[in-house]
Amino acid sequence: MQPPEGRKVEIEMSVLSDIAELVQKGKAQEVSDLVAQALDEGTPAQQILDEGLLKGMGELGVRFKNNEVFVPEVLIAARALNKGTETLKARLVGDDIKPIGRVVLATVAGDLHDIGKNLVKLMLEGAGFEVIDLGTDVAADKIVAAISENQPDIVALSALLTTTMAAQGETIKAIEASGLRDKVKILVGGAPITESFAKEIGADGYSEDASGAAEAAKSFVS
Repeated sequence: MQPPEGRKVEIEMSVLSDIAELVQKGKAQEVSDLVAQALDEGTPAQQILDEGLLKGMGELGVRFKNNEVFVPEVLIAARALNKGTETLKARLVGDDIKPIGRVVLATVAGDLHDIGKNLVKLMLEGAGFEVIDLGTDVAADKIVAAISENQPDIVALSALLTTTMAAQGETIKAIEASGLRDKVKILVGGAPITESFAKEIGADGYSEDASGAAEAAKSFVS
């Protein structure tokens, strides 16, 4: 016997709320089990993704920005998010879950730092983006090739050294020279980067931290 419609919605919302909370706590197996339960109960996959998994990661992103949680908690939550997403995909053949946008992400040429970039990747994926991560020390021509191949909405460039800041500007110039500049929004960040520097090199946006990068990215595709 099915519960009344109002009660069914209430149960659905409770499960989704639990998923969001467990993502933040990094409880990967419990997240996976609840995702499977929600699917069995008929909750649409997109709703599980938006109102459970991504909502939890988004709330954690706000707490991270406010220094209420730190990098280890974000990494653990990301694992729980990924586990839940894997369960969702494994249980859904042909169900159309679309990302809200696509991002090509890289640390620019000459810079081998990846912690900041990896955090940005987690926050972008937690916000619902598909991320093509090119890694560190990525030459401008490789980024241009990735734009041409993947047709992203956004290119996100990280630099952690004052000596590699210029490579962000050089990469933007290479994108302009390729004729692809009007196809993408460009977001820059990293410890030495400022908003005025971002404007100077022709970027569309700047963020001082990973959660801010995700918010800026969302504003580009909204």
